Amino acid sequence: MMKFNLNKREKSAVYGALVFVGVFLLVQFIIAPVFNRRDLLAERLETKTKLLAEMKALQSEYSAMKNKAERSKQGLENRPAGFTLFSFLESLAGETGMKDNIDYMKPSSVVNEDSGLRFSRVEMKLQGIDMNNLTTFLYRVETSKNMVVVRRLSIIRAGEAKGLLTAVLQVEAIES
Repeated sequence: MMKFNLNKREKSAVYGALVFVGVFLLVQFIIAPVFNRRDLLAERLETKTKLLAEMKALQSEYSAMKNKAERSKQGLENRPAGFTLFSFLESLAGETGMKDNIDYMKPSSVVNEDSGLRFSRVEMKLQGIDMNNLTTFLYRVETSKNMVVVRRLSIIRAGEAKGLLTAVLQVEAIES
């Protein structure tokens, strides 16, 4: 074994260097990896928490869409047998006293490219009607259990007649 004769100052320097190297190795190989791992785990936890929140939001949205689809399916099943949009609008105009005000009714059919659903449409022109009759008619269309919606509506004053209107509306329903 080698023996070094070191004075007190040199021994202090060597011990200081050994302590420094020991602390450095302790920090470098034990403490720093623990903190790095903790930070990595905290970051992963935050990411997973955000992902879980997104998944819950998507699940909620999916459930809402599923419920809406189920209600729509029920609405289609509850329609009277042989339901047609044209006859529905014609009978509704009769019920609201506006059958004589119908200028024309143009039926058509359209397929939605995104969903593949087939829609029945009727463009209808009503002339010489007052606002109360139009409002009643539109309310009855929109609140019908037959799943009918007004897609477009154009209202103009009917010439010189006071308070009378001309309305052109496009009504749409899913074909069953």
